[in-house]
Amino acid sequence: MAPAKESSTLVAAPAGYTAIPVKFSKECQTCHYMFVKEHRVREDLDQTRPQNRTLFVINVPAYCTEESLSRIFSCCGSVESVELQEKPGPSEKQNTESTFFDQKNPKGFKVAYVVFKNPSGVEQSKSFKVKKPVVLSGKDYVIKTGIQKWIDDYQSSLTDVSSLQTEIDEFMKEHDKRVAEEEEKAMEEEGVPDEDGWVKVTRKGRRPGLARTEAANIRVTEREKKKRTQKELLNFYAWQHRESKREHLAELRKKFEEDKQRIELMRAQRKFRPY
Repeated sequence: MAPAKESSTLVAAPAGYTAIPVKFSKECQTCHYMFVKEHRVREDLDQTRPQNRTLFVINVPAYCTEESLSRIFSCCGSVESVELQEKPGPSEKQNTESTFFDQKNPKGFKVAYVVFKNPSGVEQSKSFKVKKPVVLSGKDYVIKTGIQKWIDDYQSSLTDVSSLQTEIDEFMKEHDKRVAEEEEKAMEEEGVPDEDGWVKVTRKGRRPGLARTEAANIRVTEREKKKRTQKELLNFYAWQHRESKREHLAELRKKFEEDKQRIELMRAQRKFRPY
């Protein structure tokens, strides 16, 4: 049986885009198309994506990595950075202070922003033409898939407790240092007038802040629960007091009406002598 021929049918790219055929490996008989164009926005607010040096790529397959895109477009110019996102939009800021949190990896088909070091890279990419589909995974650049990829993803999701504790200790050390510097600066500026003659006054309580330990949290919770119970009892007693007062007023009103009727009766019998 003769082997199937590799598909080389060209597809019509959307207006303003250039089509680039890619395939996962040499053994694949069909190819996938990515579409690229120069990245342009109305306001150049994102400094990480210069308009004259940024390429916008859509229809990026799930198995395509940042390294793959950098390798593909390196023939057009020196690539400075590659950013993958689930959909077009502003740059998704990553937490650079921690290696354990907010590390997002888009799933499925995605878009990419490729930034070149020189504007000529964008111009070369817009006229990028290939005779054969670009192979993404080979001997020198293997893309892991299937069970091996799942194993690697699982292992990378596990947190090294000792490394995390080290990162927390370093963060708290820097935090305490920053707080101490701010307090020292506030002490130096205390009582010193500024350019307009105003004196900044800072106030510190005599009682230090409560340490948020587990035991302290339990004590605070118990105290709040006790206050809530006392408030409920106080509300109950207030309601009982209002009810007794209302009953007393009703009794006085009833007695007044009875006295009033008795006086009218005595007047009718001419036996009423107020003095």
